[in-house]
Order: sequence, then structure tokens, then C-alpha cells
Amino acid sequence: MFLQKTNIQEKLAHEKARNSSAQQQVLKEVYSILKGIDIQDSRINSTITSGKGALTNRFIFDLLETKKIFHITDIKNICIDYRLRFLDSRYFKGEIPHEGIAKIKSLEKEHNLELKGFKIIAPSKLFKLEDKDDPLLFAPIGNGYFYLIHQWGNDLHPLRKVFMWPFKNIVNLSCLVLAISLLVTLMVPEGLFSKSSSSAEFWIIYFFMFKCIASVVIFYGFALGKNFNPAIWNSKYFNV
Repeated sequence: MFLQKTNIQEKLAHEKARNSSAQQQVLKEVYSILKGIDIQDSRINSTITSGKGALTNRFIFDLLETKKIFHITDIKNICIDYRLRFLDSRYFKGEIPHEGIAKIKSLEKEHNLELKGFKIIAPSKLFKLEDKDDPLLFAPIGNGYFYLIHQWGNDLHPLRKVFMWPFKNIVNLSCLVLAISLLVTLMVPEGLFSKSSSSAEFWIIYFFMFKCIASVVIFYGFALGKNFNPAIWNSKYFNV
């Protein structure tokens, strides 16, 4: 039996559906955002010339596809679950495929605007070197909403969410270390350290194994500058 790979776009859609109490309310909010954008508010545009990206894009509401509108909360939850980052496209080290460029041109022509403030969801390593893991390109709508423009590359490993579960928080990581320590302790042959086995001996060995494994985990975390998913999902720094 083969496991299917994880499609992040589908997971985002599921997260939005799970968190949205009323779909119409979302559409009304997005519509009010687009309607309320002041075309004369050039002050915001002037503050983003440094390359940090625009805060909004004046999309034509009726031309947007509802399934491609995502709130920052949904994006954050997915990034934390799968240990991904959501950063400005200027930090992305891979290449935007021609299909993505074509979709940007098509959107600009359809909505009669010049898109700005692109964001990308991708694994951390894709912001340092090229790879083929499932990046997603977004453009901001405003007020925490983003419009999905294009997805390319391969889907994520089907077990990535499971593999990244220990890195969500300290509790998850501690549970994993405790479980591994127990497994290693059970693998120790009976009578290895004494002629008669006892519960006291078992717990002493378990505590010893826990200290050893925890020390390795702590050393690895500090040495490589690793951090938990909630701290890195939107960080532009490598060692966080």
C-alpha cells in the first residue's frame, strides 16, 4: 500500500473550511477590504519600495476564485503543522516557473493592476537553495487575506506532518524523547547490570537513557540554531 503525497493547497483549503464559521462572511469581509482600499493612499506604496512588498492589491472582487482566498491564520496553521515558511518572494532562492509568471501576467491583465507584495510558502531550505518541494505563490489582498496565484513542484511527503509533529512545541518534543528513551530501555537485556532484574533498575536505566537522548537533542538544537515551528513559520532568519 502506497501513501499519497501531501498537497499543501488541499490542506489549506481544508483548514479554511474547518476554521470558517460562515463562508459568506469571509466573502463579505474580503469584498469590504477591496472596496475600502483608497487608490490615493500612495503613502503605503512609498513605504514598501525597499522590497518588503505591498500590503494590498486592488483585485476586482467578482473575478477572484473563492477557493484561492486564504487568511493568514489558515496559512500559519499549515506552516506550523508541516514546518514550512511564509516569506516575501525576495527571500526565495528557487526559480518561479514560466507557468507562474504567465498566471501573474494573466491576473494583471484581467484585474488591470500591477501585482506587488508576493509571498511564498515553502520548506526552509528552499529559501537557501533550489529544490522541488511544493512552493505556493501568493499575493496580498489586505487585512490578512492572501490570494493563491500558483503552485508548482512536487507534493510534500505524506508523512511530513507526522515527522514535524515533535517540532511544534516543547511538549511534543519531550513526549518523543520520553518515548524513545522507553523504547531504548526496553531493548536493554535483562541482567546486564545486575544478576536480578528489578523495577528500580529499570527506572534507573530509563532515567539514564532519557538524560543521554535529551542531551543529544538539546545539543543538536543549540548547535544548529533550531527552533520550534511557531517561531520560524514567518521568520526571514536562518538561525531562529
